[in-house]
Amino acid sequence: MTMGIDPRDLTEEDLLRELRHLHATRTETLLHGSGEALANHTVRTRELEQEYLRRHPERDVDPGRLRDGARRR
Repeated sequence: MTMGIDPRDLTEEDLLRELRHLHATRTETLLHGSGEALANHTVRTRELEQEYLRRHPERDVDPGRLRDGARRR
């Protein structure tokens, strides 16, 4: 079940804005939201992240974010 606009119908700008908003509100939802609010937040975040990955399968991965890069830090 998709909540809100189907992620496939979002422009790139709207998709990124929605992802940023969800990531910015995650901690507040976790700490103070109802169980239903947290579950909905999780589902929507997953929908939007999956759409981003579908559009960008070859996204730029920072080598420092990989296990080997983290070990070097």
